[in-house]
Amino acid sequence: MRTRLLDLPVQTAIHAHPEHQLVIGVSGCADFEVQGQGGAVNRLHACIVPGGEAHAFSGRGQNHMLIMDLPGAGEELGLGDDLARLFERPRFMQLDHRMQGLLDFAQHALTEPGPDQDGLNWHLGGVLLAALQRRLSDGLPQSPRRTALTPAELQRLDAYILANLDHPISVAALAAQVCVSSSHFHALFRESTGITPHQHVLSLRLREASRLLQETSMPVAEVASRCGFSSQSALSHAVRRYWGQTPRGLRLGRA
Repeated sequence: MRTRLLDLPVQTAIHAHPEHQLVIGVSGCADFEVQGQGGAVNRLHACIVPGGEAHAFSGRGQNHMLIMDLPGAGEELGLGDDLARLFERPRFMQLDHRMQGLLDFAQHALTEPGPDQDGLNWHLGGVLLAALQRRLSDGLPQSPRRTALTPAELQRLDAYILANLDHPISVAALAAQVCVSSSHFHALFRESTGITPHQHVLSLRLREASRLLQETSMPVAEVASRCGFSSQSALSHAVRRYWGQTPRGLRLGRA
């Protein structure tokens, strides 16, 4: 059994290997897909990859993944049928708060190796596996498919958007803030807010543009740049469409 920390590349890669594999995010987030099942891997969600199964994966920016490889035969580790059951099919398992302290210790142990590191890694891997086996045998539900974003996640998204108004903001970048796939994020956001991510970003751009026009003497062209519009005319068009008047009208307080 081998336990290690890896940074997964942003570019999507696909491979298969004979070993079973357990992947947990100790920081950051990554996307995995195995046998048509896709999901995010982070501190709250682990991915179980059975040996021999081709899987696609990619990191979302900076990430540290705890990856454990172990032989396909569970008997070799002395864990018998329970381990075989854990790896009988691909899984995305939700981790509870009790795992977080163990992950902190694992990250420390793997980044600051000491004497008999191989022995420590073996025992560390065994404890992680035992915790997941217990979760499985307790019959705790696996992570359900999400249907909405939480208020805290929506606040995090707004903070990210406002901090990056002067840059293009993609759906992929927004999805990374809440650790879901880009395709799933669009549906989650619309279910949670009633509008699309693009519409929400535009409304925040316009809200900030309105504030700058009414509270400062900043030139309209600079307001457009700071709020992420490609030109002054693009801002004027959006303001006219949204409020039915010109930026000058907003500046004169007729909004």
